[in-house]
Amino acid sequence: MRLSEFNRAVENEFGAAYGGQLVRELVIVELGSRTVEQALAAGVPPRDAWFALCEAMDVPMARRHGAGLVDPAKRTG
Repeated sequence: MRLSEFNRAVENEFGAAYGGQLVRELVIVELGSRTVEQALAAGVPPRDAWFALCEAMDVPMARRHGAGLVDPAKRTG
């Protein structure tokens, strides 16, 4: 998962405003008792941060995998 895919997944799952707030403020033990923003800055892979955020927020498994990918029908080129 790329950072852009992570950001898209967060926005799609939680909305832009709430998702941004979660990334900045929610401290997650699995990320070393850091926020997602701090963990990403420290080098935690976006995929690991996404799964930790999903676990913390009880996102159903069906919505965790493949999140953030662009719909092939919407790709250009």
